[in-house]
Parts: sequence; C-alpha cells; structure tokens
Amino acid sequence: MASNASGGFVSTLATNKDRFRKTLISDQVYELLRQAVVEGDLAPNDRVVESEIARRLGVSQAPVREAVKRLAREGLFTHVPRRGHFVVEISSQDAEYARQVREPLESLAARLATEHITEEQLTELDALVERMHEAVAANDVSGFRDADIEFHTLVSQYAGNPFLARMWEVIEPSLRTLRAISDPLFEGDWCAMADEHGRLVGLLRSGEPDKAAAAFADHAAGRGPVPDAREAKKPRRKATATKGTAADRTTAGKTAARKSPAVKPAAKPKAN
Repeated sequence: MASNASGGFVSTLATNKDRFRKTLISDQVYELLRQAVVEGDLAPNDRVVESEIARRLGVSQAPVREAVKRLAREGLFTHVPRRGHFVVEISSQDAEYARQVREPLESLAARLATEHITEEQLTELDALVERMHEAVAANDVSGFRDADIEFHTLVSQYAGNPFLARMWEVIEPSLRTLRAISDPLFEGDWCAMADEHGRLVGLLRSGEPDKAAAAFADHAAGRGPVPDAREAKKPRRKATATKGTAADRTTAGKTAARKSPAVKPAAKPKAN
C-alpha cells in the first residue's frame, strides 16, 4: 500500500471512529430489544420509549434510535405519528396470510432440493437440528428460532432455483417477525419440534421428492405432527341450533401452563 493511500485510510478510520463505536452500541441495543420482544419482556402493543431505554442503559439516544428504526424496518416495531414506536401485534389473519404464502414455497423448495441436495448440505441441516436441541436444553427461544429460520432459508437455497431463493428472501423478514411474536407463546413440545426438523432432513436425504414436498407443506401450514396446546383451547364453532332449543355455549377452559423456554434477563450492552 502506498504511503499516501495509507495516510488517507488512517484519516478515514479516524473520521469514522465515533460513528463505528455508535454502530457497535446500536447493534448491542438492537439485540437487547429484539431479545426482549422474543422472550416476552416487551409485549405486543407495549410502547418503546427511546429516552427511557437510553437512560437505563447509560448510553446516548442515537444508538437506541437507530436500533428502534432497524426493528421497525424488520416489522417488530410499528411507528404511530406523534405517539412513538410500539411492539407490533400479529393477528391470526396475519399468521394465516403468512402460511398461505409459505406453504407452496416450502413445498417447491423441498421438492427441488431433494432431487440434487449434497451430503455436505445435508450435514449443514443436521447441524442446525443439533443447534435446535441445544437451544431447547438451554431454554433459549431466540436461539431455537434463529436456527429454525436458517434451516428453512438453506433449504430454499439448496433448491437451486434463484427465483425461489429471492422470493424467500422477500418474505423471510416477515416470517421472522411472526416467529418472534408467536414462538414465546408456543405451548407444544420444543424437543419434539427439533426432532420434526430432523425428520424433514431425513426426507430430503431419502430422495423422494413427493414425500418431502408434502411434509414441508404440512410443516409450513402447521399441520405437522407436533401439536400446539393453544389449538385445543380455541373455541369451537357453535352448531346450528335446532328449532326450539338454545345453542350450547362454549365454556372457556383454564389456561394451561406454557412450555415455552424460560425468559433470560438481557445483558446490558457494553460501550465500545
């Protein structure tokens, strides 16, 4: 490297030093806030007050503001004019829309991937399943979800169709948001869910595209073999009453204890 170029580069580093430090702090605040949403410390519709967060963390508002904007771009926060940012609330209709889009994509990705997936790629998926099991053992909701999303992202890439992979990239942030909100509420068996992903890898390894496509479609649509206890609590539709009799009313059952991993306290970000 020429001396002039070297001097220019050093000058650039010096100029951007403070900006780089702020970026690093912003990343830490981003992870802390994201974790708070994932683990339920920040619930849907909670207001996110930047000044209060900055005061409690002992940092300036600039990195907090950047972290909040980033989470808003990803769909975890929503901005209300003159009121500020709030944690989004995912409706059952939003979840249904996501399933409608995800199911055919997952099915096609599995079908195509099964036809030419390599052993090295299968090993990568096996490693992600192992990460899911480790997350279960560590009561780490966020770690489980990240491994889960990465698993399905890789399958979309292994399909070998660049258009499919790009379509997945478009919907992936929305799916991540949906999972961040819904995962802490999951009342099924987390270990069984990790095993289910292992079964999906086995189907990709089997070389049977039809079976793999059907299994991935069921998984994406929530029809897989791992039940969520919340489904049993949903009130059934009332049967049409016969003439002269009143329709039976559904009585609400007691809320079952959740089986989602325990919440861990978020660590205070370190200034860089």
